[in-house]
Amino acid sequence: MTKQKRTEIISKFKKNAKDTGNSSVQIALLTERIRQISDHLKGQKKDYASQLGLLKLVGQRRRLLNYVKRTDLAEYNKLLKQLDIRK
Repeated sequence: MTKQKRTEIISKFKKNAKDTGNSSVQIALLTERIRQISDHLKGQKKDYASQLGLLKLVGQRRRLLNYVKRTDLAEYNKLLKQLDIRK
């Protein structure tokens, strides 16, 4: 992920000027990495190290989504819609 793409995602999901560690920002960044690795794996089916990394990222994103769901249900639904993630 390029630095420009990363700053674009952060600026889209941040809540204030210095907000980079918010759960929403983290989920958006993880989603972008998951999409990139998934595209890579479509062409490289035997790249098992990347498959393991992908599963770890998906698990981390799931834990963050569960946290957001517990704390702010409206934000959770908004994130699912914006990032096009299934429940």
